[in-house]
Amino acid sequence: MRRTAALGAAGSLVAGALIAGAIAATPASAGVQHQKGSAEDRGVKIAAARAAKAGIDWQTCPKDWGLNAPIQCGFVTVPVDYAKPDGKKIKIAVDRAESTGTKGERQGSLVYNPGGPGGSGLRFPTRVTTKNPIYAKMAKAYDFVGFDPRGVGHSAPISCADPQEFVKAPKADPVPDSEADKRAQRKLAAEYAEGCKERSGDLLKSLTTPNTVRDLDVIRAATGDKKLNYLGVSYGTYIGAVYATLFPDHVRRMLVDSVVNPSREKVWYEANLDQDIAFETRWGDWKKWVAKNDATYHIGDTPEKVQAQWEKLRAAAKKAPLGGQVGPAELTGFFQNAPYYDSMWAPVAKAWSAYVAGNEQPLIDNAAPDMSDKAGNISSENSNAVYTAVECNDAKWPTSWQRWDRDNTRIHRQAPFMTWSNAWMNLPCATWPEKQQTPVNVKTGKGLPSVLIVQSTRDAATPYGGAVELHERLAGSRLITEKDAGSHGVTGQVNPCINDRVDAYFVHGRTDAKDVTCAPHATPKP
Repeated sequence: MRRTAALGAAGSLVAGALIAGAIAATPASAGVQHQKGSAEDRGVKIAAARAAKAGIDWQTCPKDWGLNAPIQCGFVTVPVDYAKPDGKKIKIAVDRAESTGTKGERQGSLVYNPGGPGGSGLRFPTRVTTKNPIYAKMAKAYDFVGFDPRGVGHSAPISCADPQEFVKAPKADPVPDSEADKRAQRKLAAEYAEGCKERSGDLLKSLTTPNTVRDLDVIRAATGDKKLNYLGVSYGTYIGAVYATLFPDHVRRMLVDSVVNPSREKVWYEANLDQDIAFETRWGDWKKWVAKNDATYHIGDTPEKVQAQWEKLRAAAKKAPLGGQVGPAELTGFFQNAPYYDSMWAPVAKAWSAYVAGNEQPLIDNAAPDMSDKAGNISSENSNAVYTAVECNDAKWPTSWQRWDRDNTRIHRQAPFMTWSNAWMNLPCATWPEKQQTPVNVKTGKGLPSVLIVQSTRDAATPYGGAVELHERLAGSRLITEKDAGSHGVTGQVNPCINDRVDAYFVHGRTDAKDVTCAPHATPKP
């Protein structure tokens, strides 16, 4: 799960792309589960068989995709509604970097999803072409395959708002000062939900995790693989968990990293409240680090002084937005990178340090919106639209504003950094115009091999309890815990205790006899 501050706040989540009103489609089935023998079950078998026969016509990637040779691109055709496999269809954009090993070393395709919902996986093959050493052994064994999930980027992209209006800044302070502020945010959220229906048409209701999972199985078939090798991060872990439930005997190897809690009770309203608290914890970790390195940053030599400087910065930007564009909402959107990723600790602190020293330009450069966000490009508006559609469609959300107000007011008292930003981002689900499903009951199915679960204990975006919950639900799974660490996306960090086990799993199919706890990766240096 990825976040920034919301509609009335700042930005969106991960980069995607946009074409408004992508397709008029037949209604998608709103079943709660992909039952054996159901229409969806039959439909995905038909679609996968067709994809296996057609394969993928790999070509040089379109120039505007920004993916250079030897990466190749193509499309996989899927039905909009799996209950109607002969009905309307869309094309899912895929790409690959072929394995660097010998024919004897190659083990098939490794398919990747980075999260979101609304994230594009098309950058994944660049981990091969840039010769990232963490992935060198895996790259010998697998073609690295990325894809844009349905609705995202180059896969029938949807829209909920005008992209230029969506990024316009400064937006309202996400922390409300009055009931009037709350009413204004509620109005924006309701308008956004209605905009999703108006601009995305009948494709909107098909944007669900189960349908993305069915698309993933069709991609597996199109690559020629009998079974799936999969790496999912953040929301990509929920895709993996649902795939393991619906297609357990199609899994060869699956690693999920930074895990969304798959409990039906958590997806998605409660999961977001849990996230607010976890963000506050990691925000605290970063403030301690900034204070410890006060000789470099001169922001404050205690966490309390750092917090006071943050509140001072917010207040100043609320009174007079930096560069006319960066208010509290935009600041939250930039500063949340620090709790997300250790790699952003120093860059965020450096920009803030410059501001404290009298130079506000680095904060403006980093926090102001990218006004090139327009139709045809991979845009934050498209990513936010898909995020909203999937989370709102996947589960039944509270419709009572009183409940939203009560819960977020309570949590804001203990976790003020992200709570209201997160609430406004998700509030369109309270007035969602499509039928909301019951989440899949994630569980072990017949034929499921050992799934590898990797999680840091202080992750802000996907709290540690999600990994424990999934581990309990998937029999035979192994949990690798990175203790006292909190970067979101553990497998991309340099930590031999984890890296070596990931290689052993994907290259040799080996897991430890028991769960493993690893020491944290190195703390960032100023």
